[in-house]
Amino acid sequence: WFTGLSGSGKSTLANLLEIELHKKGLSTYILDGDNVRQGINKDLSFTPKDRSENIRRIAEISNLMLDAGVIILAAFVSPYIKDRESVKNTVGKDFFIEIYVNTSIEECERRDVKGLYRKARKGEIKNMTGISSDYEPPVNPDIEVVTDGQSIDNSVQFILKFLNKKLKISS
Repeated sequence: WFTGLSGSGKSTLANLLEIELHKKGLSTYILDGDNVRQGINKDLSFTPKDRSENIRRIAEISNLMLDAGVIILAAFVSPYIKDRESVKNTVGKDFFIEIYVNTSIEECERRDVKGLYRKARKGEIKNMTGISSDYEPPVNPDIEVVTDGQSIDNSVQFILKFLNKKLKISS
C-alpha cells in the first residue's frame, strides 16, 4: 500500500516495482487513483466521507484479488490513518505492507504534471490533500521512502529488498 501526497511518486514506484516482480514470475496488479476512479469509484467525490469509501472499496477489491494469489500494488493518497488501518484489517496484517512515499509538498508541487496543486492554490480544486485537506502520515510504516533525495532506481531497490525478505522471494 503506497501512501503519500499527490505527485510523491507512488504510481511510478508501483509501476517499476511491478516490472521487477514480473521478472521473478510473480502475478501482480496495480490499483491506483486513475484506474479506480474512472470506473468502480467514479460516483465518489473527494470529500472526507467519499475518500474513506474509496479506500474501503479498494480494500475489498484487493482482498478478492489476494484470494486469487495476485500481489496488489495499491497506490493511493489515502490521507487518513483510520482508512489505512481499515485496509490492513480487511486484507489481513500479514498481507498489508504500508509504504510511505515521503515527499515534501514543495517537491510534489514541482512535479505536478496534472496541474492539481496549481489549481488548488487558485481555489479551483476543493479538498486537495496537502493544500486544503489534511494528510496524516503513517506513524510506523513498514517502509519509508524519502524521494526528495533518492533516485527512483534506489527507491525501487530499497522496496524490493524489503519485499524479498518479507515475501521470501528469491533474488
